Amino acid sequence: LRLCPLGGRLVPGVPYSLHVLLEGHSSLGPEGGGRAEGSISLVRGGPVTALVDTGGPWARGQLLGLLAAQGLRPEEVTHVVVTHGHSDHVGNVNLFPEATLVVGTDVSLQDGLYLPQGLAWGLPYALHPGHLEVVPTPGHTLDHVSLLLRGTSLGTVLVAGDLFERQEDEEVWRSLSQDQAQQERSRSWALSVADVIVPGHGAAFRVCRQGEVP
Repeated sequence: LRLCPLGGRLVPGVPYSLHVLLEGHSSLGPEGGGRAEGSISLVRGGPVTALVDTGGPWARGQLLGLLAAQGLRPEEVTHVVVTHGHSDHVGNVNLFPEATLVVGTDVSLQDGLYLPQGLAWGLPYALHPGHLEVVPTPGHTLDHVSLLLRGTSLGTVLVAGDLFERQEDEEVWRSLSQDQAQQERSRSWALSVADVIVPGHGAAFRVCRQGEVP
């Protein structure tokens, strides 16, 4: 297989479509630091309206503007999935106190009630059975999760957080991984099931298998 640019930010589907509201980026500084902003994605169309990752706290106003451009108020978001707890992904979760929160392998409701589920033990957590599920994808962090969306016009989409930094990230991801062996397994699984991947710090891309025309 090979990885091919998606060439856009919208993947339509029935009942759910995916819109990458903010394309993440990252860059290394001259003295070992760097800048980063995580991708923010919106899944809507069915009974669930889900935001995947919320960017950093410095992007609060930008996020509110992006939602408003989609005709959405924060209280209309039913679920927020935070792939992992780094500040450029979890920074605006407090904008959504009425949503069900999936933060890594924790799931909580509006009043602070945590729900029993099996993400930490490798089991998926369904937001809409048959269409939307949160899946454990450990490696970058040990409690990293991704959102799996089935039934789009391009097939199965994985909103993958920092499981993938960007389309071509072989020189990068290992240095940022808490468990390289686990992340290698998670990445291999992702490439076997997904037709489109939304990475944490770059443009969405397609997984082009042999014989397919991108």
